[in-house]
Amino acid sequence: MTSQRTWLFDLDNTLHDASPHIFPHINRSMREYIERHLGVDEREATRIRQTYWDRYGATLTGLMRHHGTDPRHFLRETHRFDDLQRMLVCERGLRATLQRLPGRKIIFSNAPRHYTEAVLRLTGIRREFAAVYSIEQLRFRPKPAVAGFLRILRRERLAAKQCVMVEDSLANLVTARKLGMKTVWVSAGLRRSTHADVRLARITRLPAFLGRL
Repeated sequence: MTSQRTWLFDLDNTLHDASPHIFPHINRSMREYIERHLGVDEREATRIRQTYWDRYGATLTGLMRHHGTDPRHFLRETHRFDDLQRMLVCERGLRATLQRLPGRKIIFSNAPRHYTEAVLRLTGIRREFAAVYSIEQLRFRPKPAVAGFLRILRRERLAAKQCVMVEDSLANLVTARKLGMKTVWVSAGLRRSTHADVRLARITRLPAFLGRL
């Protein structure tokens, strides 16, 4: 088992800002998918999507459990982008920030593989990561469920205490912290949490807090 520090990075709203363009597009695509495949109107589809997000941390989990949705078809249909490059919002200096962090870096995302790889390539940071774990590699068991965390730890031969989880979702950090990981919360809000060892408004501030991790 490796003794090297390993960084586990979420993707959306952690390494780039998905809120202005990408998340609205995905949410709309998910709502339209639910309308088509469950035969409901826009209002009901919106309610279903949000209910499953709140309950499971991922709309897909609810659709699989309660409606038998094919996860690969759902992810392919809801993560189509005509011009992903134009929709990306990233901080200047992101790659240099990652290069300043000692140890291995791994992507741990609830997003599908094709989208995750596209974002990493378009932002110029793919080579900074030793491995990429998307929802497919997690057997469609997304964060905050502990199963995905344990799968990565086993496959990468990691001890939780040697890992730092970097996330925008506090719920996901709660799981990481319970396993014994150090945690970094990427959040521009003023809220504090005992589940976060460090809170950052911007990912490029991370190297300044190495001493606390």
